[in-house]
Amino acid sequence: MNVIGLKELIREGGLDSKLAGLYGQENVAKQRERYIRACNGFEALFPEHHNVSLFSAPGRTEICGNHTDHQHGCVLAAAVDLDIIGIVAFNSENVIRLQSEGHSMNVVNISDLAPQKSEEGTSDALIRGVAAGFKSHGFNVGGFEAYTTSDVLGGSGLSSSAAFEVLVGTIMDKHYNGGKAGAIEIAKIGQLAENAYFGKKSGLMDQTASSVGSSVFIDFENTTSPKVSAAKCDLDANGYVLFITDTKGSHADLSDEYSAIPSEMISVAKQLGKDWLRAADENEFYEKLPALRKTCGDRAVLRAAHFFAENRRAVEAAKAIENNNMTEFLRIVNESGDSSARLLQNLYACSAPQEQGIPVALMMSSKLLGGEGASRVHGGGFAGTIQAFVPKHLADSYRKGMDDLFGEGSCHQLRIRNAGGIEIDL
Repeated sequence: MNVIGLKELIREGGLDSKLAGLYGQENVAKQRERYIRACNGFEALFPEHHNVSLFSAPGRTEICGNHTDHQHGCVLAAAVDLDIIGIVAFNSENVIRLQSEGHSMNVVNISDLAPQKSEEGTSDALIRGVAAGFKSHGFNVGGFEAYTTSDVLGGSGLSSSAAFEVLVGTIMDKHYNGGKAGAIEIAKIGQLAENAYFGKKSGLMDQTASSVGSSVFIDFENTTSPKVSAAKCDLDANGYVLFITDTKGSHADLSDEYSAIPSEMISVAKQLGKDWLRAADENEFYEKLPALRKTCGDRAVLRAAHFFAENRRAVEAAKAIENNNMTEFLRIVNESGDSSARLLQNLYACSAPQEQGIPVALMMSSKLLGGEGASRVHGGGFAGTIQAFVPKHLADSYRKGMDDLFGEGSCHQLRIRNAGGIEIDL
């Protein structure tokens, strides 16, 4: 189908059922406009193409398991209805040209798949890294042109970078490999791109949640083959709404803060004779605490203590929602948030202590909830968003209170999305 035909299909409602499934019936009209805008962007840049395809990859929300994945721990996460979409056509040039709405075009020749120092921290690095990952894992690679638009808030903890990696990986997998790689392999390739090409240490949770979709419990004890299981989370049936609030603090220039967490946790694990905290003995950790303080430092041992308890909480939270035990689930979420604040210490950057949007948001969230629901730092932390599980009867007043503090449109209601990275059938 050419791009003109795709626009006509969208206008006539031919994709309405698919859009409703991804975004909810109430958002279909808005998404029609968004998809047509993306088509127009593609048509303006690449008018010579006669066949286009349509792809989508979601952002993700971490429900429990804050900074556990990089220590081979457990995570409860979910894909959400904020996503990046791409209008795509394929070429035989071995070149990827990708125009993200509002940004400069990325042009990457994937004949050369070696990491480029000059590309670190850029989308070019992620594109080249994903292509390199496919090649090194024995899959095919090839070129394409794409126009993308994203409503995954950048620097917000919803992992716009993972959504981008998953989108590129899904495009590569579906067209050049017939879907043989699959969701887990795409996630691992995305992590490789982020770690080795983009230059940011990260675990595998972001990419897995985005690539697999729905709400999932992920055990990363074996990172080459993580165990992923469905964890049904029906908030609506239990009378709750999921919100994230953007505190307007960006994750940009915070790579050192993020990288320090796994580095410090690993330093403790090494002193306990292990490569990762998941393999270490918690009782031995507490027995050797006086010596660990001297060799690793106080912040490192506090962060390690967070990991041991948080890893258990992720398991307990998954069981609670499976059993529709919202009281227990909310207790665990609040406990997780408290541990992130006191032990993990990722609510604000030490380099900018005067900027504490997340603590301010949590303070206001607690006041608005009045002892009901739960709220916690969301994602990597230091800046960005908080997450809240809000009773339906407080939803309107909660949104207004957070918007009044951080600006109109700062508080977003999220739906858990059942699909991960996908090609939308036309």
